[in-house]
Amino acid sequence: MPASIAIMERLRSLLPGLTVAGTVALAVGFISEHYGGPPFLLALLLGMAFNFLSADARVRPGIDLSARTILRLGVALLGIRITVDRIADLGPVPVLLAVCGVAVAIGSGLLLARLAGRSREEGLLSGGAVGICGASAAMAISAALPRSPQAERLTLLTVIGVTALSTVAMIVYPLLAKTLGLDETASGVLFGATIHDVAQVLGAGLTVSPQAGDVATFVKLVRVACLLPVVIGIGLVYRTRHTAANTQTQPLLPHFLIGFIALVILGSVVQLPAMLVGAVSEISRWCLLVAIAALGVKTSFAELFALGWKPLLLILAETVILLGFVLVGLVFFL
Repeated sequence: MPASIAIMERLRSLLPGLTVAGTVALAVGFISEHYGGPPFLLALLLGMAFNFLSADARVRPGIDLSARTILRLGVALLGIRITVDRIADLGPVPVLLAVCGVAVAIGSGLLLARLAGRSREEGLLSGGAVGICGASAAMAISAALPRSPQAERLTLLTVIGVTALSTVAMIVYPLLAKTLGLDETASGVLFGATIHDVAQVLGAGLTVSPQAGDVATFVKLVRVACLLPVVIGIGLVYRTRHTAANTQTQPLLPHFLIGFIALVILGSVVQLPAMLVGAVSEISRWCLLVAIAALGVKTSFAELFALGWKPLLLILAETVILLGFVLVGLVFFL
C-alpha cells in the first residue's frame, strides 16, 4: 500500500474520535467564555456525558490519540510561558517557598497515600497536581506513570478534585489574605504558591490588585517549572523499576519533555514576541482541553465512584498541608 494511501486511511480512522473530543472542547470553550466556570472540569464532565461513544470502534482510535498524543503536545507547549529571567526576578524567598511547597505537597501525598493504604502512584499523582499546576500537572505526571485503566480513572478523579478546590481557593484565599493583613506582594505569593490551576491563581490575584496578580502569576510559573524535574524523576524511578523487572522500559526523556525543555531554553535566550507566547499558550490550553474531554469520554461515572472517596480526601489533605506550609513561610521569611 502506498504511503499516501496508508496516511489517508489512518486519518480516516482517527477522524470520528478527534471530532468528538474537539467538539466537546469547543463547546466547553464557548460555555466557559460566555458563562464562566472552570474549563478543565467542564471538559471532563461533558466528555463523560458521551461515555457511551467509547464502545464504538469507529470512535476509539481518535479518542485514544487525543488522550495520549494531544495531551503530550499540550504539556510540551507549556514551556513557552517559562523563562529563567522571569523566575529570577522574584528574588530567592518566593522561589524557595514555591519550590519547597512542591516538595511538601508531593512528600505529603506519598506519606498520606501510604497511611491510607493507597498506591505510591496515587500519592505521586495527587501530590504533584496539588503542588505544581493542578490539572495540567496531573495529566503530565499521568503520562510518565505506568499506563493502566485504573491510572486513567485516578487521573480524572484528580482533575476533578484539584479543579474544584482551585475554584474554592480562588474565592476563599483572598478573604483569608485580607483577614491576615497580608500586603499585595505577600498575597500574590500566597496565591501563586498554593492555588492549583493557573487561571484561578490569576483570578485570585486580580481580586486583590494588578500587582498581586503579577506576583501570583510569576510564583505560579516557578511551580510550573518544577513540572520538568518532577516528571523526569518519576520517569527515572519507573524506568529503573521496569529494567529490574526485565520489562519494557520507558524512554529516559519522553519527547514531550524534550519539547518542554526546548521551549524554556528558547524563551530564556530569545525575547519571544508576546503575541507568539500568547498564541502558543492558547494552543496548549486547547490541546489539554481536547485531551481531558477525550479522557472523559473514556470514563464512566460508575468507574469513578468505584474508586471511593479516599482519593478526593487525599487531595484535600494535601491542599491544607500546602496552605499551612506557605502561610508559615510567609510569616517567618517574607
